[in-house]
Amino acid sequence: MISLLTTMAIFSLSMSASPGPVNMAIVSAGAHHGVRNTMPFVSGAVIGFTLLLVAVGVSLHALSDVFSAAMPFLSLLGGVFIVRTGWSIMTADASLGAVRNPVPTFFQGWLLQWTNPKAWIACASGAALFSDPHSAVPFMLFVVIYFAVCFLSLAAWAVLGQRVSYVLTSERRVKLFNSVMGILLVGCAFYLVVPQLDALYKLSSSSWW
Repeated sequence: MISLLTTMAIFSLSMSASPGPVNMAIVSAGAHHGVRNTMPFVSGAVIGFTLLLVAVGVSLHALSDVFSAAMPFLSLLGGVFIVRTGWSIMTADASLGAVRNPVPTFFQGWLLQWTNPKAWIACASGAALFSDPHSAVPFMLFVVIYFAVCFLSLAAWAVLGQRVSYVLTSERRVKLFNSVMGILLVGCAFYLVVPQLDALYKLSSSSWW
């Protein structure tokens, strides 16, 4: 049991702490608004992911064929949303005055996870790895562990963003930071979506013939 819990924790940490669209958005929010104001966004991302994990885990076996077929389309829609978010960051106001860019909300964090291909892949792979057809206990333990690890990981990215804010002392630096974060976010979208485009092409080719 201990080795299983350790494996669950390592999987959760590797998926939560590794750079991705949500992490990049949190770093940007932490840099502009601080950790405290970013926590609603972090909480929305964590709770949104957890509910997505539960939904995928419950329906994975019953709807495995449908889920596999729908994954390329979900990835495309998610990629579009993430690219839009990256563009918003790149074109955000770089002024150092009192007027700041809007603080990201709980709902935006939730929505970003549900449109994030990385989150869907993590949920599908995690549910497949840690589900037991004879008992719901292993999967529920995995959900609890992932929730805790995900919250700590995303909060750490917010702290990193706040640390970055100490060097954003000019509009030029803010603009550069926004551009880099936006480009990274768009890059994440393409990195996650391109493999699904190949799957979609194969699916359309097989359906055509």
